[in-house]
Amino acid sequence: MEHFPAPLEKLVEQFAKLPGIGSKSAQRLAFYVLGLPEAEAREFADAILDAKRSVTCCPVCQNFTAGGLCPICASPKRDASTICVVADPRDVAAMERSREYNGRYHVLHGVISPMNHVGPDDLSIKSLVERVAQGGVQEVIMATNPDTEGEATAMYLARLLKPFDVRVTRLAYGIPVGGHLEFADDATLMRALEGRREM
Repeated sequence: MEHFPAPLEKLVEQFAKLPGIGSKSAQRLAFYVLGLPEAEAREFADAILDAKRSVTCCPVCQNFTAGGLCPICASPKRDASTICVVADPRDVAAMERSREYNGRYHVLHGVISPMNHVGPDDLSIKSLVERVAQGGVQEVIMATNPDTEGEATAMYLARLLKPFDVRVTRLAYGIPVGGHLEFADDATLMRALEGRREM
């Protein structure tokens, strides 16, 4: 990329570090930013710095917040007896979009993944166990992804929480709405059969 000036090259490199952004997309983003009026470019840069400075983790559920308790933990309307455990703050947003869940959350900030050198101590598991140990929690819903790491994390947490006499459940999963049986893999069909319910 020696045909770009050094500052532009550096900007392209920074965009290329973002997940899912290849070199062509990084170039497009860099050129877009260069084309912005200076006030908008400054606003863009300030938004990044402001988010980096002011977004922290909620002391209770570990979800992102702008200081203090997150809005879900602060709300008296949320059911404190149910905790939905998710891997990532984006999963909280996905669950909230359904408008079906009214409990609280706990964000692990990852899943157990020996291949990526992520163990239980790298996740916010200790604070979850402390929350459950305080009492008042009746159900913990494991909402990690149905892949190898998500399953391993859910099983590990279920074993950890067993002594606390709480109901530990797993999200049901199987055939997606609009899906066709002929395209479903064996594991998905097995889970769909296991999770069947009366109509």
